[in-house]
Amino acid sequence: MNTVLKKELREKRRFRIRKKVTGTAQRPRLAVFRSNKHFGLQVIDDAKGLTLVSVFTTEKALKGKFKGNNMAAAKEAGAILAARAKEKGITAMVFDRSGFAYHGRVKQIAESLRENGIQI
Repeated sequence: MNTVLKKELREKRRFRIRKKVTGTAQRPRLAVFRSNKHFGLQVIDDAKGLTLVSVFTTEKALKGKFKGNNMAAAKEAGAILAARAKEKGITAMVFDRSGFAYHGRVKQIAESLRENGIQI
């Protein structure tokens, strides 16, 4: 499948999801970004337009700990995000998969957050 076509299809899915999913102060939106080498998670309050908490595989806590962008890194990133969110008093989030399939690393992130006490 053509790379440009794949991107366009993912963007269509992303916009379709974003029409329905918004974050509030009580239940902010967890946005997932995934590339071939890295991924990032951001907890966003859409009403104020602020990023409350974020975790990226390029930051010091995760960089070099795992070889590549794998399931173990996704689980660890979910645990770190849960800890940071709890520090800010966030216990519930709306999951925004950004057009990515709920499979593999994306699914592992959601499961890790649930295991660490965040309601998704």
